[in-house]
Amino acid sequence: MSLLLVSGTADKLMAGSIIASGGVANGMDIDIFVSFWGLMEMKKDAPPNMKLSFEGKDMADQIFAVMKEKKVPGWKEMLRQAKDVGNIKVYACAMFADLMGLKKEDLDPMVDSIIGVSEFVDMAKDSKVTLFI
Repeated sequence: MSLLLVSGTADKLMAGSIIASGGVANGMDIDIFVSFWGLMEMKKDAPPNMKLSFEGKDMADQIFAVMKEKKVPGWKEMLRQAKDVGNIKVYACAMFADLMGLKKEDLDPMVDSIIGVSEFVDMAKDSKVTLFI
């Protein structure tokens, strides 16, 4: 499975983590390409993003309270857990990393490497599932 994460909102990043976890549970190899605002959330020093996309802004506090009450891990923790049990590779977009002056050492350790879009497209061309989140 190939996932493209470009949004920096918590709901879309959580959706990506949930889908990756589901793919791992089904024995799939997962390649995740992270760019734009999604990549900014992969910085080592990025505080947990508590913003939701436009559709859920008015429900953000309620949603996060229920998640905390039910002990649902955040998207980063969920993705880390999935990486621990399955074959998930996380790639940072080289172009956006360069634009923002980010090096691999600036990113969360779960990022495996920084690659160009053409390398990711070459990986994704044979995927059974490709999703843009």
